[in-house]
This record gives sequence, structure tokens and C-alpha cells, in this order.
Amino acid sequence: MAGTTKLRAADVLAKVTLVTGKEEFLRERAVTSVRDAVRHHDPEMEFAETRGADLTLATLGELSAPSLFSSTRCVVVRGLEDLPEESVEGILGYAAAPADEVALVLMHSGGPKGSGVLTKLRKLATVTETKTTELRPSEFPAFVASEARLHGSGMEPDAADLLVQAVGQDLRSLAAAAHQLANDFPGQALTVDIVKRYFGGRAEAKSFAVADAAFWGRRTQALEELRWALDGGTAPVLVTSAFAGGARGVARYKSAPRGMREADLAREVGVPPWKLRTIRDQSRGWSDGGIARAIRAIAQADADIKGAASDASYTLERLVLTVTALRDQR
Repeated sequence: MAGTTKLRAADVLAKVTLVTGKEEFLRERAVTSVRDAVRHHDPEMEFAETRGADLTLATLGELSAPSLFSSTRCVVVRGLEDLPEESVEGILGYAAAPADEVALVLMHSGGPKGSGVLTKLRKLATVTETKTTELRPSEFPAFVASEARLHGSGMEPDAADLLVQAVGQDLRSLAAAAHQLANDFPGQALTVDIVKRYFGGRAEAKSFAVADAAFWGRRTQALEELRWALDGGTAPVLVTSAFAGGARGVARYKSAPRGMREADLAREVGVPPWKLRTIRDQSRGWSDGGIARAIRAIAQADADIKGAASDASYTLERLVLTVTALRDQR
């Protein structure tokens, strides 16, 4: 899991750290790890950053040159995909022979743009790549557990699942939640009861519970859970996210090959095994056409909440009514 290895100065000085991928939180964590390693080596180190679009060999030389205060520097280049063509050879030349007291971080946000530069950088012995791929739904509990271990605490699998359900799938929020629990219960195993105490309140009234009730077709329960969730401060966007996750789960289950082992099927659907059993039962009430219409309704509600909708509560109530009505339509 990205972010679990503590770097040393020897890992980054006189080297280039290539950080790639779309997951912003993990990209920023990789940068922080490099910077912390350099600062631990030299508390007087200097930090500088620039954009790939503005980078030339001359500006890189200025950024990496020793100053009156310190010869040790950490230089971060964001948006490597925007590097001007005329700067490519110069940067590759520097990367092949980096300055001794400089840790250079090159960040590429994913996608095909600038992939040629990445291919050439990866061939250099001085370049180490940190890939920050987006997590699949089934990987979030493992991320939470690894965050707890970073802070000296263990976390039970069921507790990690519950924390993801209660907090959502934003990595920054999950990392903060795991840090809070580990800090308040140092060295202890983090259990379901502890997670419920801190993040449950009425855990079933969170966004995932609203979506689950709706995909079962339980209209009254879903509306009640929605009211509890919104009154409890759950962000409307988390509710539509939970609905989107529920719809994807049902759709993937219905399209998955039959006869697979449960563990393999869970990986195919992208959920932990315990969640697969719920999706399997829910899917019996959904036709292909019904789930397709539900996905469209969820996308529209999500766009409304993030855009023009003046009343998020009304939008979500309408979504509950639409989804529950679509179940069992053949």
C-alpha cells in the first residue's frame, strides 16, 4: 500500500523520484515522504517546486543550485505531462546524473500525455517510480488497516469495513479517521465497537445504509435513513456516491461469469466477500434495464447536487423514490 514505507535520505538524494497516477492524496503523500526524508537528513534543507510547463534546464539548474543557507534541496515538478518538448532532452540528461545534494520529484498525473518521457525516465538507474493507482472499492478496508498500522495500531477487518462505510471512500478522510482512532487508542486493536463509538453514532443512518435500503426496494426505510443521514451531517455527495457504488455492484454481479468461486467473484465485482452476499441477494430483484435506468438516475442526481440543484434533500428523496420504484420492474 502506498505510503507505508519510510524513506531515508539515501533513497532520494542524488536520485529522481517519479510519482505517477491519478490518486491525488497518494501523490501528495509520496512528495511528503521525500521531503521528510531530506529534512530529517538536513533540517536546514530548502524546498522548491514548479510546474512542468515552466520547466527548462535553466530553471531546473536554478531550483537545484545550492544557496547561501543550505546545499541540500528538495525540488518538486508538478504536471510533468506538460513539459515542453524542447526541455525533454535536458531533463533526461539531468535525471541520468542528478546533483548529489538534491532530491528531485517529478509528478505525472496519469494519462497518455507525456508517456514518452515516462518511458525514458523509467529506464534510468537513478529513477525510482512510485505508482499511485486509484483504489478499487474492495481495497479501501486494506488501506484503512494500513493507515492504522502506520500509527502503531491494528484494526480488525470488520472494523476497517465499517469505517469505510461510515466515512466514505475519500482517502484523505479515511487516513484522518484512522489517525484519530490510533491516536486515541495507542497500541490497541481497533475494534468494531471503537469505530461505532467514534463514527457510528447511528451507523445505519449513513449513506451506505440509505443506498442499501433503496436497492432492496425498501422505500420507507430508505427515506427514514436518508433523513437520519442528512440530519447527522452526512454530505449529500456521499449519498449519491453510495448509490453509485451500489448500482455498480449489482451491475457487475449480474454481468460476472457464473460458476466462479466466491473470493474470485468478489474480486470481479470489486467488493469484499461479506458485501458480495448482500449484492447477490439484492440483484435478484433487478433487471438489466432497471439497473441501467437506476445508474442514469444516480448520475443525474449527482450532477444536480454538484451543480444546479438548490435543494439537495429534495434531489436525494427523488432519487430514493426513483430507485425503489425501478426494483422488480421486468
